[in-house]
Amino acid sequence: MNDTKKIGRPRNFDYGEALVQAMSVFWTKGYDGASLRDLTQAMGITGPSLYAAFGDKRELYLKTIDHYCNADACAPIVAFEGEDDIEKAIHDFLAEVIRSATEHASGAKGCFLASCVVTTVGQVDGVAERVEAAIDDTEQRLVARFECEIEKGTLPPDFPSRERAALLFDIRQGYMFRGRAGWNKDRMQKDIGARVRMVLSH
Repeated sequence: MNDTKKIGRPRNFDYGEALVQAMSVFWTKGYDGASLRDLTQAMGITGPSLYAAFGDKRELYLKTIDHYCNADACAPIVAFEGEDDIEKAIHDFLAEVIRSATEHASGAKGCFLASCVVTTVGQVDGVAERVEAAIDDTEQRLVARFECEIEKGTLPPDFPSRERAALLFDIRQGYMFRGRAGWNKDRMQKDIGARVRMVLSH
């Protein structure tokens, strides 16, 4: 009896790039509108390769959500946390949001979560939990940064961290909506200074 395990074929495609291409299809056509043929053509792989590497359509969709949350949606937060000066940190956060909304590598505009994913909450298992987690994680990290500034004395003790974190998140969504509507980067960047002052006002 030969119990030697079969050795699978090595992947002849870039997993991450294929995932980005799949996300672009979902982003453009929606979950229901994206056919397996659309997905495999965009990803440059065959049906069997898709199933082997990503699972079925639902599993692939969830993987694209995870990728977006861990990479694209996280970029503004990284910019916010990486700058010592809180005023410049908010500016960098919003600038990165605008860049993401207008210059995404996939060519899609706006926010994948707001434009596509939220429409499948309650319809595709696993989506609601991911959306809720994305909102909670973003707001918690924004709050933590504001609380740190309060401890440093750069923000007053009564600064409403949670309220301003929610405001900053909502401003983000507004920029994403404008990006989806076709606004360009230069047009949106004109208002960054006013938004920064709004967030920090007390």
